[in-house]
Amino acid sequence: MTASSSAGAKPAQESFHAYPWWSPRFWHGMPLGVWLDLLREHGGRASPSRWGLVGTITAAAAFNSVAEPLAAARFRRRLAAAPATDPPLFIVGHWRSGTTLIHELMMLDERFCCPTTYQCFAPGHFLLTERFVTSALSWIMPAKRPMDDVAAGWHRPQEDEFALANMGSPSPYRRMAFPVTSPDRPEALDLAGLPPEALDVWKRNLRRFLATLAVRDPRRPVLKSPPHTARVGVLAGMFPGARFLHVVRDPFVVFPSTMRLWRSLHRSQALQVDRGEALEGYVFAAFDEMYAAFERDRATLAPGQLHEVRYEDLRTDPVARMREAYDRLGLGGFERVEPALAAQAASMRNYRTNRYDPDPRIVAEVARRWRPFIDRYGYRPPDVTAPSTSAARA
Repeated sequence: MTASSSAGAKPAQESFHAYPWWSPRFWHGMPLGVWLDLLREHGGRASPSRWGLVGTITAAAAFNSVAEPLAAARFRRRLAAAPATDPPLFIVGHWRSGTTLIHELMMLDERFCCPTTYQCFAPGHFLLTERFVTSALSWIMPAKRPMDDVAAGWHRPQEDEFALANMGSPSPYRRMAFPVTSPDRPEALDLAGLPPEALDVWKRNLRRFLATLAVRDPRRPVLKSPPHTARVGVLAGMFPGARFLHVVRDPFVVFPSTMRLWRSLHRSQALQVDRGEALEGYVFAAFDEMYAAFERDRATLAPGQLHEVRYEDLRTDPVARMREAYDRLGLGGFERVEPALAAQAASMRNYRTNRYDPDPRIVAEVARRWRPFIDRYGYRPPDVTAPSTSAARA
């Protein structure tokens, strides 16, 4: 198959899991004030085919605005005395680099917890509504994520970035709802560009979400969110003793896989029909900003706070690579989780992957723009004179 120049490289078998019209979008978890602010920001310019979603989100937002103060009142004392947890472990890396795989492996260790899809969907009232809603509406969630073969569900590990966006924090994920009328560059990715009051809101919401999570589960939190790759300095300042596990992957695979990710999310989550004309520039700009911030901030970390792993090495020997991560980050207790990791590694051997045919134009552009990353982590451009395939999982 010939690659599309506008998409970088198209999967050799391009397909997305169907996302039913009645399945929840993340915006269904916003309270009314946050939702109306998002609508105003884009002049309410939803595509006619998505007006039904606008209506259901507005109704859900009204429910959330009632449920949140009820939850706050019901759990007031427990929230005021939220358990102190160990500093978080942050899993960082660009989208489609393997952060989800690392997250799932870390969740095999019973000493750790992480936010679930429902907790990120309804951060303001999950303490009150989680059991009832996830039980009553288990049928409403698709079995797979729209962009790959990874299982989905209310109780699956999820990115805390969605919780922050639903709480009204500045977030690049707001663009996902209105991709056509959003800027072509990421917003609130590198927090250094935020006004002080906006940064304070972001920090306050993250602390509040983690305190609420600790009321539900006081174990050490493991947070996975690609945007946090650009926020390492801020997060290390907020949580002294935090650890960062950074996963990297062949950028010549990351680019087309990220293009596919955003196309699938725009199909399933957006309130505008996006033709994708600006998507290629956005993916390049987000990577540039993310790793400029990461390289700036990594120098501020103490020894033992950051460990890096290549996705390709992780796939080859997950147990050995995770043993190294536990050792370098001082997590301890690896011998207790090793059997579970070995069993998971065995099950990964049959994972079905996406395949990409390289586009010579995009290969050249990635090689030019992302040269420092390529050199640092030892990657090489693919041979564009012959068909090539690459595995994809994030």
